[in-house]
Amino acid sequence: MAEMEIDVCEQTCPVPLVICRKAFKRASPGNILIVKDTHLASKKEIPMACKPMGLEVLKI
Repeated sequence: MAEMEIDVCEQTCPVPLVICRKAFKRASPGNILIVKDTHLASKKEIPMACKPMGLEVLKI
């Protein structure tokens, strides 16, 4: 299991979501992706994007 860190701080919509989706597609099963973000809407948008992809959000 590997950890990947995605830093999208100071980015505005839709950049954080686009970057995260690309990283989600590159990740292998079991990987943990740590997303650092300062955009408040992303706290809702990124978990919503995870659900249809079958991904689990561990912590917000």
